[in-house]
Amino acid sequence: MGEKLKPIIERVHAREILDSRGFPTVEVEITASGRTSISAVPSGASTGEFEALELRDNDNNRYLGKGVLKAVNNVINIFGPKLIGMDASSQKEIDDMLINLDGTVNKSSFGANASLGISMACSVVSAAFYNKPLFSYLNPNSDIMPIPMINVLNGGMHADQGSDIQEIMLFPHGAKNFTNAIQMASEIFHSLKSELKKQGMSTSVGDEGGFAPSLNSNDQAIEILLNSIEKAGYNVGSDVSLALDVAASSFFKDGKYHLKIDGSILDTNEMIVFYEDLIRQYPIVSVEDGLDENDWEGWTTMNKILGSKIQIVGDDLTVTNPQKLQKAIDHQSMNAILIKLNQIGTVSETIKAIKLAKSNGMNYIISHRSGETEDTFISDLSVAMGGGQIKTGSVCRSDRTAKYNRLLRIEEQIKNARLKDNLNFIK
Repeated sequence: MGEKLKPIIERVHAREILDSRGFPTVEVEITASGRTSISAVPSGASTGEFEALELRDNDNNRYLGKGVLKAVNNVINIFGPKLIGMDASSQKEIDDMLINLDGTVNKSSFGANASLGISMACSVVSAAFYNKPLFSYLNPNSDIMPIPMINVLNGGMHADQGSDIQEIMLFPHGAKNFTNAIQMASEIFHSLKSELKKQGMSTSVGDEGGFAPSLNSNDQAIEILLNSIEKAGYNVGSDVSLALDVAASSFFKDGKYHLKIDGSILDTNEMIVFYEDLIRQYPIVSVEDGLDENDWEGWTTMNKILGSKIQIVGDDLTVTNPQKLQKAIDHQSMNAILIKLNQIGTVSETIKAIKLAKSNGMNYIISHRSGETEDTFISDLSVAMGGGQIKTGSVCRSDRTAKYNRLLRIEEQIKNARLKDNLNFIK
């Protein structure tokens, strides 16, 4: 009798679909006690070397070798039979089964894209079964809406031109609610577009919807953006600040950091001075991946010097991995972690990393990937986890706006929703 009150898995299916870059990714469909859910897995371009493995077919006759039929087959024929009859809402039990069946540290046997699709779909179908929005199913007491970190200027590995800094983002911490934050971001985005056009620069967008103009220096990118914020009618620093994703591993070579656009080759200490100068000059409140993912000593030094002034975010350094995060905590390497589901490959492990960060007084930012889909799981996750920050691209491209639109709907559903950023150093 009691079994009828649980979402018992009856069918597991998967298919190859396209991500926002036009490459294949995995979509998983699970039916449990008559309810069906679909979850799509994102894919990264700027990936940390320690991430869980995204399994590709490497068959050059299909999709330039990037097909995911092996991962799809693993969902249907390896994991599928084991899942039938399990309770979809027993998240940890399901995720542990996926981890143990794979048997590798980085999920290389059957692919993190296979395990994550299943893990997410189990959460979604369980929420549907219990007739709850996903955010409420994951945490019934959630009332914090995240401040969006909105990528408006692309460079690095996310664009063919632009600054060395991979992402320059708006951080609208002065907004009165999430709806207002999106309005501010949209107005600034269009103000920036007008400014770039006026200066004869390209207004084509990169992978995450930010503009990727050809620039003379990294400072020029920031100056143009600050000008656009003011022209949109907002105050720099009090209404809107800036956040950077530097992705320094992408230009770290032979022990040095090669800033192409500035023509500089810097060592670790000089890179830290570069950031000191930037935050002295500009209203920057967050720097992600400021140093190489193996430069542990440098990260500790950077956090010691800058950690009381700005948010020092580890992404490639920690790859949503609780073991890596523990090392960062022990070394005092950062004060915030970027959380990406597909870096670790299950919902349970993702939440474990968040809880570890939270218990050590560290901020955490729920993040998309550069290769996205219309799936909005991370929107609900960001509200459920209450971290107060989400990073999910620009306010254009439907793979990005799908996440913002979902958050707009969530804000309507939460009675006493409040915007909270957890950045205590913002005055």
